Amino acid sequence: MNKVILMGRLTRDPEVRYTQTNNTLVASFSLAVNRRFVRQGEERQADFINIVAWSKLGEFCSKYFKKGQQVGVIGRIQTRTWDDEQGAKHYVTEVVAEEAYFADSKRDGEAGASFENTFGSAASQSPEFEISSNDDLPF
Repeated sequence: MNKVILMGRLTRDPEVRYTQTNNTLVASFSLAVNRRFVRQGEERQADFINIVAWSKLGEFCSKYFKKGQQVGVIGRIQTRTWDDEQGAKHYVTEVVAEEAYFADSKRDGEAGASFENTFGSAASQSPEFEISSNDDLPF
């Protein structure tokens, strides 16, 4: 089983590109996800996780997600490799998004809205996340 559930803040606005073969939209962005535990006397640590969203979900993310927003993403981990023009091998591990949700508090705007709600699919309902207003951005 390969299932990932993340909640974090966008470190940048989603970047959109299109595949060369069939012109499919793909949006990529990074989430800063706070680690669960903090050692006494140290600052909270965060992991920066690369996310890709394809087609309509990518369109939704590129249109509605902005740097600093707290979002929830459900997807799967994918690894891939490629060789560049100089023959150097590159390795990437990323999360391929299957669902995406706003996770900011209601007073910040759109809590509970999701790709599924926006585009009319009843496949799943967005969970309500309550976030304290004193959360600091880890970047």
